[in-house]
This record gives sequence, structure tokens and C-alpha cells, in this order.
Amino acid sequence: MFGKKEIEKALEKLTLPGEGKNLIESGAIKNIVVFGDEVVIDLSLQNPSLQARKKMEVEILKSVHANVHEKAKVKINITVEKPPQAAPIKGAPIKGIDNIVAISSGKGGVGKSTVTANLAVRLAEMGFRVGILDADIYGPSIPTMLDMEGARPLSVQVDGASKMEPIENYGVKVLSIGFFTQPNQAVIWRGPMAAKALNQMIFDAAWGELDFLLLDLPPGTGDIHLSLVQSLPINGAVVVSTPQNVALADAKKGIAMFRQENIQVPVLGVIENMAYFTPAELPENKYYIFGREGAKNLAQDEQVPFLGDIPLVQSIREAGDVGRPAALQNQTPVANAFTEVTRNMVAELVKRNEHLPPTQAVKITTMAGCSAIKP
Repeated sequence: MFGKKEIEKALEKLTLPGEGKNLIESGAIKNIVVFGDEVVIDLSLQNPSLQARKKMEVEILKSVHANVHEKAKVKINITVEKPPQAAPIKGAPIKGIDNIVAISSGKGGVGKSTVTANLAVRLAEMGFRVGILDADIYGPSIPTMLDMEGARPLSVQVDGASKMEPIENYGVKVLSIGFFTQPNQAVIWRGPMAAKALNQMIFDAAWGELDFLLLDLPPGTGDIHLSLVQSLPINGAVVVSTPQNVALADAKKGIAMFRQENIQVPVLGVIENMAYFTPAELPENKYYIFGREGAKNLAQDEQVPFLGDIPLVQSIREAGDVGRPAALQNQTPVANAFTEVTRNMVAELVKRNEHLPPTQAVKITTMAGCSAIKP
């Protein structure tokens, strides 16, 4: 008759969809048992679709009948492996970083990265040591907004270990996946790969001493958010939204995410972006294109602080496109708006840190008209 080796040779002629290895090399065949003309094959697949399972069963039957014995009685036991979970990011504090603040938005396109970049430069101008981790793996825009396009982090030695040195401009240190990809290159990664990349940018980086590390999160509430907020000692989160109902519905979900029992990151407040439009020729007029005070009302409903609003101004977009954030234009209405929300954010962070255990307590000093946070 025939034995296990003949069955293995028949299965070596088959490959799983998307894999270059045959069934035996790939490890998909977990066991083969032969009793006379009866064959029992244990097969493990990662594709859970019924169609994929049926197709593989048919191919195995055909191969065994054609290459081993046409009347072999073949039984195939198929199990479906669970897809790999996103690799958790290391759960240790980052040495030298005093405060980590997540900047979030439930919906894309509300200006979260623009707000992050401008908050960072305002903090730097106030005298703080600031960094940004561009955690928006699939749409990194911080390098463009801070005039860092084309930059490549260098390797430096820190305590005998090789580390990535963040790119610095306007007094802000930045690491972004955008430094490692081409401008026209799409990042098509599953959760585990994205988590691994973030892991390296966080823990294999020479951030040095920072008062603030701002996390520019992707839109929504997905793998990246959960990995970061559950694994890093995040002091608080800021939610950015426009006043329109569609954006507010998603912002509300973002607030709910941070309040989840297994996350519990304090929401420092809500920022309303694109709050109103004032044309240059009518400086006293305000046009509420996306609705009026929607994010402010959301903050009241959710009982979280309202940090302020940012107007819809062409110069903010133009400044971001050329890599010089609008907050740098001192004594302008736009710069004043960013100054106000930045100070309000720091004030809320001070309140939050006052309630931490003694080992996490902070000292407050005054700097440039704004409370500074020190270990």
C-alpha cells in the first residue's frame, strides 16, 4: 500500500494562497496518520473563510488520489489559527520624559496634526523641552508641517547602545515614520508591524530630557491607540474636533475610549478647530461654517474642560504647507489663539498631576506666563 512519506510527497506539491512554501514546509500540516487505505490529515489555516477551507480540502484530495492512491480514504481535520495580535508596546516609562500627552481626534481631517504642531512650537517658545512622536503611521504629516521633509534620523550612542536621534526644528524634537518612507510610498502594514515601528521610535530613540512628549495619534480608535494608551504612562489626552455634528459624534467616541476601564487616561480637554471664519476684509465678522460652539457644547456635556477654539484661517493652512507653523507668527490673532489653548492645556495638566501619587508628583514653576512642570 502506501505510508506517511508518500502522503507528505503529495502534499509538497501544494502551497497555501499567498505563501511560497509548500504545505509541509509551511508547517500548516500538523499531523498525518495512515491506517491501511485510510488517511487522516490535521491541517491548520490562518484564513478563516469557508471558501478557502473547501478549496484546500479539494486540492489535498486530488493530490493524494493522483499521486498516492486513487481510492485512498482521506479525512481532513482543519483548524483555524487566530490572526496575530498587535505586538504590545513596552510598558515602561521613558527615562527623561516628564509628561506624555496624546493628541487625538475621532475623525480624520479635523486638523489634529496641525494643532499638535502648533501646540509644540508654542510650548517650545514658552521655554519647555518638547518632542512629538508622529504616531499616525498611515498618514504622517508632522515632517511637512515642521519643515523636516527629507530628513533622516542619525544613529547615536547612548550608554553604549545605538539609538535614533530625533530631528529637531523650532525647538521641537520629532520622530515620524515619514522619515523612513518615500513621499509617494504608502505604508501598508498590519497592526503588529505598526506597533513594532512605534516601539522602536519610542524606546530606541535618544529623546533626552523632555518636559512634554506629544503623541500625534491616528484618527479613530484602533490598534495604535490601544497599544499606546495601555502601555505608556500617558498623563492626559486632548481631543480635537470641528464644530460639525459628524465630527462631534466621533470625538465623543474618542473621549469614551480614554475613559474605558482598562485605559483610564484623563481627558485634559477638547479643542475646537475651524471654529469660525473671519474674512480679511471684514475682521469683525465671524461666519460659523461648520456650526457654532459644537465642541464647546460637547465638552460641557461630557464634563471635560474646553481648552479653546482655533479659527478657520487661510494662513494656518499655508503655514503648515511650507513648514512654518502659524503659532510662530507672534502677536497675530491666530498665534494668540494657539497660545490660549496651550496655556489652558498646561493648566489642566498641572491639575491632573497634583492628584498623582507622591512618586509621580511634580513641582510647578512659572515660566513665560505659563506654569511649568518639573519632576
